Amino acid sequence: MIAAFLLMAATWAADPPTPPATEPAAESIAKPATPSIAETDVREFAAIAGRKVAGRPVGGPVATADKLLLLARDDKGYPDIVASFGLPARQSLPPPPKGTLAIIRLHQRPTTIVPGPTDDDLAFVGANRIPLFVIGEWARPAPMWEVAWVDDGVRFRTIGEIGEIGPWRE
Repeated sequence: MIAAFLLMAATWAADPPTPPATEPAAESIAKPATPSIAETDVREFAAIAGRKVAGRPVGGPVATADKLLLLARDDKGYPDIVASFGLPARQSLPPPPKGTLAIIRLHQRPTTIVPGPTDDDLAFVGANRIPLFVIGEWARPAPMWEVAWVDDGVRFRTIGEIGEIGPWRE
């Protein structure tokens, strides 16, 4: 399991080759960058799909693994889970592959007295500027937070059961 993750992390680090442009106009069209705050449909999808996974066991040799779900858009433009795997709870996340809109991380246990995103979660968003949804599997309904790069800093907020949002906090 860990070897598979290391292989996936190495693959993420490599940039795929850029195909040659077939038309001169294709070079002038800029592809949008991943937004630092998730769009509404991605946040609602994460709230529903992420909580469906909460409480399911993680297979493999690591008993206290966090679950990770990578979100991207399908060929019709809808949010979709493009990859899922377990990661040791104390391990930091590697940089996401290109095309990832957001990541959902399900923690099995709270690491602080006041549950919420961990320092590693906040550092990941600060380094990669990609939305991270953190779900706590220790309670029902599972608490959820969105961590994002907002106003030149990492902030987080609570996400309700169907995607309703709370105020940003530091």
